[in-house]
Amino acid sequence: MATLVRELAVWPRRAVAGLIRAYQLLAAPFPSACRYTPSCSMYALEAVRRYGAVRGGWLGMRRILRCHPFRPGGYDPVP
Repeated sequence: MATLVRELAVWPRRAVAGLIRAYQLLAAPFPSACRYTPSCSMYALEAVRRYGAVRGGWLGMRRILRCHPFRPGGYDPVP
């Protein structure tokens, strides 16, 4: 029973990480415009893997909203 609950808890994390990976593969032919290192999609993927779908997704969305021409960018690791 505990294994089933643990496996169900991991599913949202895997689903969101899969969507991010699909985006990365589909966007690969286009040049990167991200101002940060690591890129916004890599940041979001690491955040989801580290913190789960909800908190990691929130961190990824905050990062994407910060990525615009009026920000200097630079190195910004996942907390």
